[in-house]
Amino acid sequence: MGRRDDLIAKYADDLRNKCGMEPDMALLTKVTIGCGPSIYDADASTVAASQPGEIATVKEKYLVKKLGLTDGPALDEAIDAVIATYGKSERNKYRAVVYYMLCKHFGKESVYA
Repeated sequence: MGRRDDLIAKYADDLRNKCGMEPDMALLTKVTIGCGPSIYDADASTVAASQPGEIATVKEKYLVKKLGLTDGPALDEAIDAVIATYGKSERNKYRAVVYYMLCKHFGKESVYA
């Protein structure tokens, strides 16, 4: 297994054990690949949920630009719900896991088809 496969396995474990959901491995793999090289960078691979700038980045770069959603309160509510599901006290909120849950939340799996 390669480094990316190891990370995908780690993300799947987080989804199962920390978020209480069984991951769609094909979608999780595509979301992880979509994150690009950021998954290998310790800082960029996680979402700092307590930093407003980081939440704005998730909203603008992922939800609006990648998933094609319209900015509005629903996006903030979805991000809050995903962070709550992952666990506010969870220190390492992996970007690929957060993006995967947001993709599922909005039913935008077709973006990765």
